Amino acid sequence: MQHVKTLGLLALLSLGAAGAQTVTVGLDADPPRLDPALSSALVDRQVLNQIFDKLVDVDENLKIVPMLAKSWKITNKGLTYTFTLQPGVKFHDGNPLDAAAVKYSLERAMNIEGSARKSELSSVKEIKAVNPTTVQIDLKEPYGPLLAVLTDRAGMIVSPKAAEKAGKDFQNEPIGSGAFRYVSRKRQDNITLEANKAYWGGAPKIEKLVYRPFPDGDVRYANLLSGAAQVIYPIDPKDISKLEKNDKYEVLNIPGLGFQGIYLNLTRAPFNNKAARQAFAATIDREAIAKVVFYNTVTPATGPFPPGTPAYINTAVPKADIALAKKKLQESGKPLSFTLLTSPGAVNTQLAQLYQAMAAQAGITVKIEQVEFGTLLDRSDTKDYEALMLGWSGRPDPDGNVYDYFVTGAAKNDFGYSNKKVDELLNKARRESAMSARKTTYNVALTTVREDVPYIWVYHQSNPVGTTKTLSGLRKIPDGIMRFKDVTLK
Repeated sequence: MQHVKTLGLLALLSLGAAGAQTVTVGLDADPPRLDPALSSALVDRQVLNQIFDKLVDVDENLKIVPMLAKSWKITNKGLTYTFTLQPGVKFHDGNPLDAAAVKYSLERAMNIEGSARKSELSSVKEIKAVNPTTVQIDLKEPYGPLLAVLTDRAGMIVSPKAAEKAGKDFQNEPIGSGAFRYVSRKRQDNITLEANKAYWGGAPKIEKLVYRPFPDGDVRYANLLSGAAQVIYPIDPKDISKLEKNDKYEVLNIPGLGFQGIYLNLTRAPFNNKAARQAFAATIDREAIAKVVFYNTVTPATGPFPPGTPAYINTAVPKADIALAKKKLQESGKPLSFTLLTSPGAVNTQLAQLYQAMAAQAGITVKIEQVEFGTLLDRSDTKDYEALMLGWSGRPDPDGNVYDYFVTGAAKNDFGYSNKKVDELLNKARRESAMSARKTTYNVALTTVREDVPYIWVYHQSNPVGTTKTLSGLRKIPDGIMRFKDVTLK
């Protein structure tokens, strides 16, 4: 606990030096990749959204609203999107953000080695800088999710000159046009941003924004109470009710769009065996997990779409079935033993141990290995795992919760999953305009995915943010991203 007190004292001294204009945010991990094209983690997005502007954004009702693009029109039977840009916007390095920069940024996201945006933009045929304030995107085929995709990292515009100069190191020197500019980072300690006083949308009200990684939920909570942080995300479930009863703090419980669960690696033993995957999946008691680990602050999941979202399908939550697990284990033809990879934190530890205990009831042996979050992502990307605990923060359009995961070779398909029927159906859903038709198509595809079990959906999370009441202006936007441009600190 001495370590917590020391961190608190250091942060408070920093706050005093900077006046009441520094906001410190405690996160559950150190953001691994500060490059919109390479990022694949929610914790990255918390920082990236301050540094980079997007073509469009979403509001509290998930309505797509203007950002860098002040207006747009869709023509040519849904194949052409024409964006009119805000005039006079400049990057943090002083270079103009014009149509040429937008074209460069989108093409970079489509083509750069290791890009996590390739499949999000795979329907794009050509991008044209019509004039300095007009960008035209032509598609190969209708792609309904395009605007929603551009509200996130695919729509973040990077400085071409900075990106060209930095090359692979751009994630360590990110330059955008956002409300805050990157200053410095010390890995596993802090990322420091400062207000962009020349911001085209009006200068932020705070001067500095400091992100600090506290993987342990108790440490995050202690830093909020000590004043070392003014915001923490997420709050551990056991602390939510305590914080709600404390009149000095506020809990913003923002509905989520994503899911959490377990990846199974289909490219190697033991989970290249479908019956083995089905056996392990049958041991999971989602209701017990929601109650024991999360104090009923999460919703048991049966698929990628949370209740209340457009493509949600009301499917019965699977019950734990140990008899079925044992039957499938027999079908697999061999005992099942594997290592479950997880990142640090009390909640993750408890969750992994519960999975371990549930599997043991069917005679399945689960070993637990804990690694730093960035390492977890790297091992997922390279398929260097047997099973791992990882979820998705979710997207406004349902395509963002399924396509990249389950289409053969897609950016987030770290299971090595391939099913031609699923590929055909998810590509069909992209071409359909009516959500009712897309919902039906998703339902058929997900029936197959559930049978194949490359991923075990366990629960849908919310986005619980804890703040001091001296801070105001954080908006409850369901994408889970905190926006600090209009935040004030008394």
